Amino acid sequence: MARFKHLRDDKPPSECTIDQIIEDKKMDTPNTDKLKEYASKRHFEETPEPKGEEKKGGELIYVIQEHNARRLHYDLRLESGGALKSWAVPKGIPQKSGERRLAVQTEDHPYEYASFEGTIAKGQYGAGTVKIWDKGHFEPKLWEKDKIEVTLNGQTLKGRYILVRLKTAKEDNAWLLLKGKD
Repeated sequence: MARFKHLRDDKPPSECTIDQIIEDKKMDTPNTDKLKEYASKRHFEETPEPKGEEKKGGELIYVIQEHNARRLHYDLRLESGGALKSWAVPKGIPQKSGERRLAVQTEDHPYEYASFEGTIAKGQYGAGTVKIWDKGHFEPKLWEKDKIEVTLNGQTLKGRYILVRLKTAKEDNAWLLLKGKD
């Protein structure tokens, strides 16, 4: 039976075809290329972090986790295409309109990571404590290669947030996170 799962955020409607349904189904499984980098950095027999499973539909989620690793930072995670797109934000999440922070894109994380809190053992990738700072749902306004605009509706944060890829950076993973005007 056919059912609607989610809007494609990686392609305009004119580029979507029925053949992609099969590909989308493959992308929703835990052993996808999306989570390959995530899995390669972890030893699941030694870390309490989730491996990843399929999401069962519903609203798009986000989570911000306080991660006290080598240095305290915050991890922003936005659901997209069966995984959580992730950015490390070293100086904290902007909360006032016009504030901006560096956000470094990291590997995609599994959907279940949105509820993960705990201690990653010393010697493991990302060693330190992780706790949820904020979580909720979001509505995408724009999702392009170099710019993402969302409206967050969380327990702490509400309103418009914008991620813009920095073109002057040496690496492709540097973004700017801004709190927009509502």
